[in-house]
Amino acid sequence: PGEWNTKLTSFQKLIVLKAIRPDKLIPAVQNWITDMIGREFIDPPPFQLNKCFKDSAITTPLIFILSAGSDPVADLKKF
Repeated sequence: PGEWNTKLTSFQKLIVLKAIRPDKLIPAVQNWITDMIGREFIDPPPFQLNKCFKDSAITTPLIFILSAGSDPVADLKKF
């Protein structure tokens, strides 16, 4: 607020935010990355089983680490 809005760079504002409101840091960093280099560095790429399967071999198997609520069965049935 006030003069600090013009004195600080956007990165310095993140440092101040970390000191004052650490709970707001992750969304602020995501916004900063979006502003600096683009949204594509925030959004995860879509999962494509065909491309993953082409990269696998008998010596490099596919390992799935699932998060809560994810269900890969539909993708496996399509494959």
